[in-house]
Amino acid sequence: MSDQQSHYPIIRSVGLNGILVTFGDTATDTANRAAIAFRNAVDTLGWPEVDESSSTLVSAFFRVDLAQHSFAVIRDRLQDTLASQDWTDVALPPGRTLWTIPAVFGTDRAPQLTEAAEAAGMTAEQAEAELTAARLRVLTIGFAPGQPYLGTLGAAWNIPRQVGLSPNVPAGALVAAVRQICLFTKDTPTGWRHVGQTAFQCFRPRGDMPFPLSPGDEIQFTQITAQELARIETHNADGSGGAVREVLT
Repeated sequence: MSDQQSHYPIIRSVGLNGILVTFGDTATDTANRAAIAFRNAVDTLGWPEVDESSSTLVSAFFRVDLAQHSFAVIRDRLQDTLASQDWTDVALPPGRTLWTIPAVFGTDRAPQLTEAAEAAGMTAEQAEAELTAARLRVLTIGFAPGQPYLGTLGAAWNIPRQVGLSPNVPAGALVAAVRQICLFTKDTPTGWRHVGQTAFQCFRPRGDMPFPLSPGDEIQFTQITAQELARIETHNADGSGGAVREVLT
């Protein structure tokens, strides 16, 4: 363990709104797994002071009214929980979901696949094969309602963001940068490269599951044609985009 890593995890207050437990200063697989597992462990304990929790790429956040509850007392309880096991080697919690999501890679539906592949040192065909072979984890949800950041791709995919912005990339797009894939909730400008397109809706305000994805869930993409995607889009009332859902035990 490096000297820098040895300082983690760190427990800090966030104003009077809550407490942040951070497992690293860079987005690593180890720190992300620890944040997801620790958040789940504290949720399972059911502390009445914790009103809500969430996790980021490297941290777990617990919303606590620190005007009403002692930071020092809760910090000590969190520290005891941290000391109960090695969170860098803990299994992810059960009950997560594996989503198998149909996607088009390349064509005019995802026009930057070749550009991204060249940046990663491979052909478009090799890039498509890697993106459909990878079983990605939802690292965190952010930027827009229900929007997942997925990872972690192989080292070749540590490609930079574009210098400029694409003015508009559609909802359901798969965009790539820094060893991650982001699945867009809505049409948006971006500096990430548009490599794939799905009909999967990450935010379904009228459905039984408004936010179908959660940190720790896993996603595998399957290649379909642009014509197949068009048919799915025509019959997509539930927003699943043809995805298959499986609960992980």
